[in-house]
Amino acid sequence: MLIEGYDGGPLGAGESLPARPGFWSNHLAEACTGTADGAPFRPEWFGEDGADVDAMTEALFDPERWPVLRVLTADGSGIAIVFRNQPGDYGTDYLRVPPGGHGPAQPIAGSGLTWPELIALADAPGPRAAGVEAPAVRLLLLIPLLDDLEVPQEAAVRVGAALTAVGVGGDVAPSTAMRLLSGTTGKPWHDPAWGSPLSN
Repeated sequence: MLIEGYDGGPLGAGESLPARPGFWSNHLAEACTGTADGAPFRPEWFGEDGADVDAMTEALFDPERWPVLRVLTADGSGIAIVFRNQPGDYGTDYLRVPPGGHGPAQPIAGSGLTWPELIALADAPGPRAAGVEAPAVRLLLLIPLLDDLEVPQEAAVRVGAALTAVGVGGDVAPSTAMRLLSGTTGKPWHDPAWGSPLSN
């Protein structure tokens, strides 16, 4: 796999990784920080355990292989997520892919995606076998890019449903959805229709 500007990295398709235990805790831990309750991150928010998270961390940040996940639309445009594993310079890069992949993918700088843009990308998978297809997985892959103070209240239901679709238990999916939205929008998120996850 070739992406302009990443010639020095051993890029490899990573679309199968979201189905493996420990992936979502790795990918979304940072998006859950900065929430109103200030609670330290816990893998249990994604129905995962520490051993699986540690094993996935090794796979995602292996200097010998840089996983790439593509979220593309029908015209071949979209976003590529690169787990950049340069020794001493680890990180996750989000790149805008031009239509048909013609031209260099550009790093996303400054503002990210609005809620409508995020949903449009999540719901518009590209041709079969061209990147990640499942809308729930696409939404969760891109939610760290959410930068919108006008996210509608029903977003919590959509994110909760996406979490459930990838295997997060229904007992924790609503509270995890609120943590993700609070962490990415920068404002407290609470749906009064939801009870405490500790209640019956």
